[in-house]
Amino acid sequence: MLGTLIPLFDGKTQVKAYSVFAQKYNSWLNPSMLGTGSLDGAGTVLGIELVESMGMRTLTDDKTVFVEVSNVSLFSDIDEQFREPHDKLVLLFDYNVVPEELYVNRLRELKASGYKLAIRKLAVKQFEEYKPVLNLVDYVFLDHKKIDISKAKIYFEKVYPNVSLVAVNVNTQEDYDVLTSGGGYNLYEGKFFRLPVVDTDKDVSPMKATYIELLNIVNDPDFDLDKAASVIEHDTALVISLLAMVNRMTVNSGISTVGHAAAMLGQKELKRWINTAVTKELCADKPGEITRISLIRARFAEMLAPVFGLAASSSELFLMGLFSVLDAMLDKPMKEALDLVKVSKDISGALLDDTGKYAPVLDFINAYENANWSEVSRQLILKNAEDSAVYDAYTDALRWFRDLFYGKEK
Repeated sequence: MLGTLIPLFDGKTQVKAYSVFAQKYNSWLNPSMLGTGSLDGAGTVLGIELVESMGMRTLTDDKTVFVEVSNVSLFSDIDEQFREPHDKLVLLFDYNVVPEELYVNRLRELKASGYKLAIRKLAVKQFEEYKPVLNLVDYVFLDHKKIDISKAKIYFEKVYPNVSLVAVNVNTQEDYDVLTSGGGYNLYEGKFFRLPVVDTDKDVSPMKATYIELLNIVNDPDFDLDKAASVIEHDTALVISLLAMVNRMTVNSGISTVGHAAAMLGQKELKRWINTAVTKELCADKPGEITRISLIRARFAEMLAPVFGLAASSSELFLMGLFSVLDAMLDKPMKEALDLVKVSKDISGALLDDTGKYAPVLDFINAYENANWSEVSRQLILKNAEDSAVYDAYTDALRWFRDLFYGKEK
């Protein structure tokens, strides 16, 4: 099984929802999966399986979760599969759920149970035909490249005033800026945020300069613990976080100095903690999704190391994922941002030029994040790797992120 989360943003670049896309089989080994069979699961909704295994808290606090269903899985026992409050789940389907009595009655049942509904891949010429379905849905996903939103906005405000519109295939910052300034959409989905491009040339703030100094210290092959501790002591937030973590880890709590805490952790664990903690601080003035992308990519890349024959480079892959949005963190073009943190040639090659031994891992992660299951499946065949290895790596990254921010599940 393969599964990923795709964020949806509002007009202020705040994440308001996630779409869960899943696939049960490798589409290259099972060609039928490239067609309507990609959502086989007559008895289960694959996306719900991911949500349930992670827990809603991993995915969202007050956000909505869209889960893809097919015209077959729509009739499965969704109540049995999903134990969370129904109003947090939006069932997302396409034109294969046709406006016939069988489907319309099922949609009414789900709506009465508290679920929200959404439809995508509907052409303008189908709007009238699908009126019985559109009367029931809460969201309509529209490809902004194929529709005049000014006309669509008038149409939906008049005929379906309670429907929220979602713009898809928003692949550039320019597209996002134009769409948000024009209004009409409630949510936006696309590559524009997952692969941010920064053209600004702002000075790095003194606080961020301190964090960068700390990153450079611990990412030296044989860094000095005392030197790292000295820099940490200049930031109250890092001091509190470090002491709290070490005191939780040790049997005899009461460690009260940064130096003692650093010594207790040792080089390897201190380096890991500093890289993650500093990344969180660098993103403090940015939309929360940057932190999430950075940290989940870092852990995902690390866990993928054996799949790509790079087990000995797992720490480097962690850094590559961590710094994959460094340009957005520092408001600088990626080359200038990477020069500040002094990464290895293998990391900079992957992030700047898509070259070097780490580039295939980053390409794979991008394909996985975008639910490009055909490309993911092709790569897995070439590497003679199982879907389960990748799915386990991704879900491990989600759990690790959850534990980092919310504490471990009991």
